[in-house]
Amino acid sequence: MTQAARDQFTRMFAPDGTVLLHPDRPQAKYRPLRAVRNFQILMKDKEDTVAVFKIFESLPSKDFLPRIAQLALSGKGEELRRTEAWLPEILDDHAALRRTPKGSLAHAYCDFMEAEGLSAAGLVAESERSGRPRFPDLVEWYINRSRDTHDMFHILTGYGRDALGEASVLLFTHGQQPSQGHLLIGYAGAANIKKMAKGTKAPVFGAVREAHRTGKGAPQLIAQPIRELLARPLAEVRAEMRIPEPEQYRECHRIWQAEGIDPHNLLASRKPVEPELLAA
Repeated sequence: MTQAARDQFTRMFAPDGTVLLHPDRPQAKYRPLRAVRNFQILMKDKEDTVAVFKIFESLPSKDFLPRIAQLALSGKGEELRRTEAWLPEILDDHAALRRTPKGSLAHAYCDFMEAEGLSAAGLVAESERSGRPRFPDLVEWYINRSRDTHDMFHILTGYGRDALGEASVLLFTHGQQPSQGHLLIGYAGAANIKKMAKGTKAPVFGAVREAHRTGKGAPQLIAQPIRELLARPLAEVRAEMRIPEPEQYRECHRIWQAEGIDPHNLLASRKPVEPELLAA
C-alpha cells in the first residue's frame, strides 16, 4: 500500500471520533518466511495460538483496510460498536448466556467452551503474548472482533478442535475474511494431516474444500449482532447463515474410526478408537 493510500485511512473517522487507522500503527510487512517458520511451529503444537497470530501478521491482506472501513464506518458497524464494544465480557458471562432458551446458540457455545476448558479472556491473553502493539483505532476493534468470534465458528459449522477441524474452520473463515494466513494454515495443514495419517482413505482435502465453499456462501459472522444470535436457536442461526452439515469432515472421522486412527492424535499407532472420543 502506498503512503498516500495509507494516509487516506488515517483521515477517516467514525461518528464518535475514532480514527480508522491510527497514524502510529506500523504498516504490516509481507514476510512469508516468517509465516512458514511459525507454521512449522504450529504443526508441532496446534495449541500454539501465538504462532497463529504471527502467521497472520506476516501475511497481510491487501484489502484489509478497505474491508474494515466498509464495516466499521457503516451504520451497522457503529451500532455493533455501541452495543457490543467488548465481546469477551458477553461471551464469558455463562450465567447470563445459560438464561437463554435450551437449544440456543448460547447454550451450545457454553457447552463447547466449558468442555474444552476455553474462555474468550484466555484467547485475549494469548493474543497479547504475541507482543502486537495496540492502538485506539477501528483496526483494533476489527481485529479483536475477528479473534473473539473464532470459537463461535466451531459451534456454527460443527467442526471440532482436532487438526482437521481447525483447518476447516480457518478455511471457512477465509471464505468470510480472505487472507493468505487462512489459506496457508488450512491447506498446508490438510497436507500435513494426510502425511501423518499415512494411507488413510479419508477425504481430507474434500473436507477442507467443503469448509471453504461454505464460508464463501455464508454471510459474515463478524458483521452480525452476536448478542442477538446467541439468544436464538442454533438450528435457526445455522439456516440463516447458510451453513450445512459438515458431511466430508464427518466422513473423515467415520473412516478414521474404521481405520483405528485418533483424529486428535494422528501420529498414534493405529488401534480401535472409542466412538465417544471421535465425537468430542
